[in-house]
Amino acid sequence: MSARIIDGKALSRQLRQNFRRHAEHLKQQGIVPGLAVVLVGDNPASRVYVNNKIKACEECGVHSSTHSLPADTREADLLQRIEALNADDTVHGILVQLPLPAHIDMRRVLEAIDVNKDVDGFHLYNVGALATGNTIFPPCTPYGVQLLLETAGIDVAGQNVVIVGASNIVGKPMALMLLQKEATVTVCHARTRDLAQHTILADILIVAAGRPNLIVPQMVRRGVVVIDVGINRLADGRIVGDVDFEGVSEKAAWITPVPGGVGPMTVTMLIDNTLRSATRLAGEGEGIGSLGWDAPTLHPPHP
Repeated sequence: MSARIIDGKALSRQLRQNFRRHAEHLKQQGIVPGLAVVLVGDNPASRVYVNNKIKACEECGVHSSTHSLPADTREADLLQRIEALNADDTVHGILVQLPLPAHIDMRRVLEAIDVNKDVDGFHLYNVGALATGNTIFPPCTPYGVQLLLETAGIDVAGQNVVIVGASNIVGKPMALMLLQKEATVTVCHARTRDLAQHTILADILIVAAGRPNLIVPQMVRRGVVVIDVGINRLADGRIVGDVDFEGVSEKAAWITPVPGGVGPMTVTMLIDNTLRSATRLAGEGEGIGSLGWDAPTLHPPHP
């Protein structure tokens, strides 16, 4: 048995074509969707990620602006820049590229972003609202994973879903989103004993641990659906996920490749959220909602 591939790159390409049409519609109404990306320092990986996001904006007809600040920028100056972007009506989404320099309080910075422009979904309101299903902007990577599952026709309701990795960016929000869809969710982490005894029970296995080849064939059951969120660069320059793709794909029913699986969807969902924000803030409705849901009408107070 060889697993069917869940092709995030192909789905992302299709979605971006739809997004471009939606952006053109907004422009006809006099609304130019805008994303502001704030980059502090010269982290090479961060620069690559920012460039990818800017290219995606161009592809989808979304205006983007990059605010590059030196690594020694004071926290107060960064907060002042965010406040200016909060007040700018031409900016519908604000993204602060992580990681930030050590002298800056990441949580304070993320919570300074207007919750109505928090297209990364990292503001405390958006994260907390996942528990009730009322988030304005779902975090981009879990949002992309959920869409990959839905477009593959994989119903999570009643399924045993095991998530390996309990980060605030992927693992925890992913668990909350799947609980809303009536999945039975187990979250494993660095302190989990005998990881295999949990992964072997998974109908759907989502791995976001940041460890290459953590999941090997003997750790999964035949017919499992595997979503590999990991992106790891090996010493020889190859990019691999957290799953032994060749081995596990012989047992799995579905599997995402690395690269070309979840990665492209993360950036695409950022564009989705930005267009939803432009639509909401312009009074045009509640956004396009790739998963068929509408953003809530609740407008929480600015932080």
